[in-house]
Amino acid sequence: MPRASHTVLIIDDDPEVTRAVRLTITLQEPTWRVIEAHRGDQGLDQIGTGAADLVLLDLSMPDMHGFDVLEQIRLFSNLPVIILTVQDDELDTVRGLQLGADDYVVKPFGHLELMARIRSVLRRSEGTPGPALAPFSTGALHIDFERRVVTVGGEVVKLTKTEFRLLEVLAHNAGRIIPDSLLQQRVWGPDLVEFDHLKVFVYRLR
Repeated sequence: MPRASHTVLIIDDDPEVTRAVRLTITLQEPTWRVIEAHRGDQGLDQIGTGAADLVLLDLSMPDMHGFDVLEQIRLFSNLPVIILTVQDDELDTVRGLQLGADDYVVKPFGHLELMARIRSVLRRSEGTPGPALAPFSTGALHIDFERRVVTVGGEVVKLTKTEFRLLEVLAHNAGRIIPDSLLQQRVWGPDLVEFDHLKVFVYRLR
């Protein structure tokens, strides 16, 4: 069965990076489409048209900081976002994840690692069809798994696809202690993810 085709939007003002990412993706996934934006506002315009399935977002751009772009994206879209940056700083990583990024990759990155992360995030965003699940409620929290809607005290809570998947796994295992390694595997699968990422997502849900 042929793989589904996807469109990846690269928001980065460095032509060498965009060329390298484009080559990485097209060599490993020839049916995928890669589009580019070299400014934050251009990237937001592309996202607004529904042109992309996933965003690779650089933090340093001439018009807007990547965090500002991410905040704008999350005002109107749950589109998967992977941050690409040369800033190997734990506080930046935590801030990016708290603002709603689905993953965080530091330059220079290995091409195989980048594709593994892209595929992993896309799998989580698409979800896997399964049997109907009864809604889950505890205290003020209510989760409608079929509609993918979470409310607390009757107020809808906006979650990214990764945050919802993590909450889903936790809800299905309510009352049980889940080791970090098992939780990581259930949410991210066999692909790479640091435990620090997991801790940030759990913190956001709390």
